[in-house]
Amino acid sequence: MPRQTNTSKIKVASPTPPVSKKPKVTDWRKAQGRSERGRLIHEALFTAASEVVGERGYEDASISLITQRAGVAQGTFYNHFESRQDILDQLLPRLGKEMLDYVGECSRPGKTVLEREELGFRGFYTFLKLHPHFFRILNEAPSFAPKAHQTHIELVRDGYMRFLKRGLESGEIRGFDEQELEVAAFVMMGARLYLGHYATHPENSDNPDIPDWVTQAYRKLITHGLTGTR
Repeated sequence: MPRQTNTSKIKVASPTPPVSKKPKVTDWRKAQGRSERGRLIHEALFTAASEVVGERGYEDASISLITQRAGVAQGTFYNHFESRQDILDQLLPRLGKEMLDYVGECSRPGKTVLEREELGFRGFYTFLKLHPHFFRILNEAPSFAPKAHQTHIELVRDGYMRFLKRGLESGEIRGFDEQELEVAAFVMMGARLYLGHYATHPENSDNPDIPDWVTQAYRKLITHGLTGTR
């Protein structure tokens, strides 16, 4: 019989999250040299596209709005991206990788699978606070950037699979065979996605941390579900 665990008394201290700032459109005019100027213009266009999609959605994210936000001429856009769809297709994979890197750094101090998952869960919430446009970019991608969305889903799934396999090999995760881990990965991905609305809800706009009761409920779910404890 697995040892009983009272999850309501477990509290994982939240470490200081990795340093990150809300992205803002780069002032490429301060660049020194053509190479740096080109790089900064590219970043300005990308950040501008993220903001425009986050505020207005993919459908209304025109090249004119993006270049206006970035402070460049429309012709300059085509020196960096082949088309409007090209830049839209790049948004989610790049932001998704930034999200995974940030969440990974947040979860690193955890000593067990459950601790790392809770810290990663909190880190995802913080990332949404720092990147308020990410949620809309993610949620609208299946309709307007389906290839990018599929790439993102596979990237997140593969990361979860590696994480869960390590837990299975260490004995921290019990009661699953390797094939079933993919189901667990998608369940946990879905939980993060839908619980992410606490980060974007107007009532939580001034709160940098996810409510403790939300984290506690999620911790109970994964503790009982992944370790077989009752």
